[in-house]
Amino acid sequence: MNIGQSFKMAFKSIFSNKARSILTMLGIIIGVAAVIIMVSIVQGSNKQIRDYYESMGTNKITIYAYQWNGADITDELYDYCLSLDELVMGVTPNAYYHGRGIKYKTISTDNMEYGSPQVYMGSDQYSLCNNFELERGRDISYLDVKNYNQVVVLGARLKDYLFPYRDPIGEVVTIGEYSFTVIGVYAAKDPNSTWSMDNMAVVPYSMVRLLNKTTQIEEFTVKAKSKKDTTEAITRLTGFLSGMIDQNSGYYSVYSQNQWMEQDEQATKMMSLVLGGIAGISLLVGGIGIMNIMLVTVKERTREIGIRKAIGGSRRSIILQFLIESSVICAIGGIFGVTVGYLGTLVAGKLIMDIVLTPGLTMTIGAVAFSVVLGIGFGMYPAIKASGLQPVEALRAE
Repeated sequence: MNIGQSFKMAFKSIFSNKARSILTMLGIIIGVAAVIIMVSIVQGSNKQIRDYYESMGTNKITIYAYQWNGADITDELYDYCLSLDELVMGVTPNAYYHGRGIKYKTISTDNMEYGSPQVYMGSDQYSLCNNFELERGRDISYLDVKNYNQVVVLGARLKDYLFPYRDPIGEVVTIGEYSFTVIGVYAAKDPNSTWSMDNMAVVPYSMVRLLNKTTQIEEFTVKAKSKKDTTEAITRLTGFLSGMIDQNSGYYSVYSQNQWMEQDEQATKMMSLVLGGIAGISLLVGGIGIMNIMLVTVKERTREIGIRKAIGGSRRSIILQFLIESSVICAIGGIFGVTVGYLGTLVAGKLIMDIVLTPGLTMTIGAVAFSVVLGIGFGMYPAIKASGLQPVEALRAE
């Protein structure tokens, strides 16, 4: 018997017992669908985390440093960060204005649905360090910082609130009790979030004296050139600060977003393995069901096996026939499982993460291939048992 005939007999056997075949495939369908849905959700979650960190800027180092006695180390720290030019591509102080909101004529951010925007104070390299891009106008310049220019760049969410129907460039807004001229607008990078990072504004860090009534800045952001340079820069900055601040005189910390991103990715990978393992149990149960049905099939076709062996059928051909039959059952179950998994992933992605989530092509192909392997593995014992029957005993079977 050739392979083509074996496939024909396999399909004939499957369709002659439709109800039994469907119930047998059910375990494979559920198992494959569960694996695809769970792994896709974890991968989608991992992508969201990665996209979030990338939107904030990769290879970004955040520095906190201050002295208990109020000593100002802002200039020394800033100058040292700038001296690391072989490792870093941008440095900006980070200060925050914690006063009243922003106004434009009669429009006030005090009435915003999701709270007032954050006003940051940074250097001409703020957008580089924090991965913002200009949509219109210009960015803060070195001369704006040096000359204490009262200028501001608006985030996309804030611009839409204050200037929904007009170009804001050149308009004057009020921050606290001081007037600032709008010189630019950043492109949106977090448009769908309720508490969007686009709900912000940036003014020169020299405005810290005007808005916060101080010259001391306790936070800096450094943009490294690469992942390797990020590690080296953290080491040097930590060494520099340890020489300036001890545990009794102040506090400092140096960390990178890369560290949090790697930790989150490791956590989601572990979750993917756990959930995939749990879903894999369904496949194991389905495989046991395949073995059980194939043993029943061997029992039902004992006389047929005896006749084939009596007229010279080889053990190899009998094994091949039953393995093909079990593989076909699993392959069909795998295809239906992929279909259910695809639909389930779309629904779960929309309900859980509010995104359009689809399984990867590699995982889809792998799920069907694994189903076939499962059929071969669990069909091997019944196939070997069938091929080992003695012709005389098999022909005597009722």
